[in-house]
Amino acid sequence: MTFAPTIVSDRIPEASGPRPRHSTVGVAVGNVMVGGGAPIVVQSMTNTDTADIDGTVAQIAALARAGSELVRITVDRGEAARAVPHIRDKLRSRGVTVPIVGDFHFIGHKLLADHPACAEALDKYRINPGNVGFKEKKDRQFGMIVEEAARRGKAVRIGANWGSLDQELLTALMDENARAPRPLPARAVTQEAMVRSALLSAERAEEIGLARNRIILSAKVSAIQDLIAVYRELARRSDYALHLGLTEAGMGSKGIVSSSAALGILLQEGIGDTIRYSLTPEPGGDRTVEVKAAQELLQTMGFRTFVPLVAACPGCGRTTSTVFQELARDIQTWITDSMPDWKARYPGVETLNVAVMGCIVNGPGESKHADIGISLPGTGEMPSAPVFVDGEKVATLRGPTLAADFKTMVCEYIERRFGAGERRAAE
Repeated sequence: MTFAPTIVSDRIPEASGPRPRHSTVGVAVGNVMVGGGAPIVVQSMTNTDTADIDGTVAQIAALARAGSELVRITVDRGEAARAVPHIRDKLRSRGVTVPIVGDFHFIGHKLLADHPACAEALDKYRINPGNVGFKEKKDRQFGMIVEEAARRGKAVRIGANWGSLDQELLTALMDENARAPRPLPARAVTQEAMVRSALLSAERAEEIGLARNRIILSAKVSAIQDLIAVYRELARRSDYALHLGLTEAGMGSKGIVSSSAALGILLQEGIGDTIRYSLTPEPGGDRTVEVKAAQELLQTMGFRTFVPLVAACPGCGRTTSTVFQELARDIQTWITDSMPDWKARYPGVETLNVAVMGCIVNGPGESKHADIGISLPGTGEMPSAPVFVDGEKVATLRGPTLAADFKTMVCEYIERRFGAGERRAAE
């Protein structure tokens, strides 16, 4: 008995790519545009005591160098509010122009009123409708913050949060649901409360006088499926710019994987204009990891380019030598360290693709697909490493200087391909 293949189509369909971005409203935050078709913005948050001016300046500068395009700081008391203008001034004196966002809870209305220099120094205010005030004080205190932002031309992120949801709103929706002929699960009601909290607060802000192009919304939860459901509904019912983030994502690979899963799905659907990875660092750990993770998500999904990509062989029984692993790590570290200088000298260098492969099975093929690639010998193979440039074999490297020789070739390729802009500027 013979089987004939069924031909579904005579051509391979093209990749559909991400859906068009949902937000049509662009929001200026300092020198950065969020939404309205602008590139998706990476942001981060400090974990220093904002009253520690030097420590906060150092961390903001480090986050900015890593690529954070907005940095949020905690403004929780008078000492922190008084520090904000000094932090801004010290950053500017260092040439760091990243916009600063003030994170306000509970007494934000008072801090902004009592410290006008802080209110002016910040580029955006972040407020949570669930804890901006309670009972009869809630509307008044929310209004005071919004009025301050409108008067000073500041952007505002209205950020509902699963852990501090407006309890009056949630109770009202739960009571309403209990009376329904077919009550929804409590989780669905809580999701609806998140969406309504953000949308009703935005509507109120506009009524007070804050322009639509000054408002960014967020509705952050810590469970992936809840986050996806809430943001889909928020996007369906509004066209505000949206900030994405899985709150309390966790530590290490768990935090990175869970954030990537949730944010990747939403971004692919065209939802989200600015993102943050809310990662718990190791004690004394590097805060910039959250910036790098966000950049890697956007770059691997094809939304933006930040640094050259290095494709590297995962290794198998054919690659018992660690040479290719060491070279891949060395090249990746070298590229990362070189990027500040390269970006200034070689416009477009972030689009470079480099391959460091470990044996003859996929090495030559992957190296041909890269802009420049090297295929190292596997176990039992000839001790030579062909180098491919733009798909063509151009050299074979051998010996103890192999790594240094390949770096030299990468530098020459960058100069040849991306150096024209630098030469034109010099002329």
